[in-house]
Amino acid sequence: MSVQRVSFYLVLVLVSVAFVVLMLPFYSAILWAVALAIVFYPLHVRIERAFGGRRSLAAVCSVLICVCLVIIPGMIIIGSIARHASTIYGRIESGEIDLRALWLSLQASLPGVAQDWIRTLQENGLQDLWQRVSSAGMQGGGFLASRAVTFGQSTLQVFIAFGLMLYLLFFLFRDGRGLARTLRRALPLSDSHTQQFSAKFLSVVRATVRGNVIIAALQGLIGGIAFWALGIEAALLWGVLMAFLSLLPAVGAAIVWVPAAIYLALTGSATKAIILVAVGVLVIGLVDNLLRPPLVGKETKLPDYVVLMSTVGGIALIGINGFIIGPLIAALFFVAWSIVMDEQSRQKTDGSLIL
Repeated sequence: MSVQRVSFYLVLVLVSVAFVVLMLPFYSAILWAVALAIVFYPLHVRIERAFGGRRSLAAVCSVLICVCLVIIPGMIIIGSIARHASTIYGRIESGEIDLRALWLSLQASLPGVAQDWIRTLQENGLQDLWQRVSSAGMQGGGFLASRAVTFGQSTLQVFIAFGLMLYLLFFLFRDGRGLARTLRRALPLSDSHTQQFSAKFLSVVRATVRGNVIIAALQGLIGGIAFWALGIEAALLWGVLMAFLSLLPAVGAAIVWVPAAIYLALTGSATKAIILVAVGVLVIGLVDNLLRPPLVGKETKLPDYVVLMSTVGGIALIGINGFIIGPLIAALFFVAWSIVMDEQSRQKTDGSLIL
């Protein structure tokens, strides 16, 4: 290889890395613009056809639909969560909600065996058990309350990110086909490999965003309504938390409603506990079992344990964006190795035929 060729590849790598670093501050806006474009692109195609092929006008209409269906409701929900969290934290800090009294009341309602077990733990040097639980709760409440203040202080940054996302989304709708063709030509892969990777990329993003978000929204809505009907405080906050946890397969919203049902049962509200368990198992669980296979599993073709681990790992590494990037990396990993195994299998078959 000539010196000029090596130099060209070196420059190519350097400018590519520099461009990625330059785009990193806006990676969330870019990620969600791409995700929304993929999810709403079939609708955009119909809108473009209805407008007689006027791409710019159709792109503006598609962006407005995304704003009305996704962005505005999301911002309203985030604002409501921040207000609820801040209010609850203030009531705990002022003593209006006495967590210690609630803990003692719950402890008194436990069976004798459980009470003896807790006393044994306290006698074995865990006297500060409650202090640790209370401190953790206050820190969590303080974090949520501080997020509300931070959200207000960073309003300009939020609007800049949303503006960039919408600006990019417009061009993805308008010029999406050309951009996709350019990207496929630029990839240093064969046509078949490029087709497999791009197909898996589109299916995973579509299934993860469309499927998981629909399931999460339904489960959070049902759970929030159930909490509100049973008189559980901050039903909106718990409903949104259930929706967020519903993104995790296998465990999901049960992390919220199961402890709530146990608490209701131990505090003498057995009827409410039974109702909550019935709603959790028969309604929330049914939504997951009926909708997840056709909306998520059929397109990703990933085992549930892989989806769970990749989702949790993605969220742990990079936050909320990880619920898309985690399963996407896992899916591309399986595609890459399936290509390797198929080629090895063909080589062995060809070798056996020659022999």
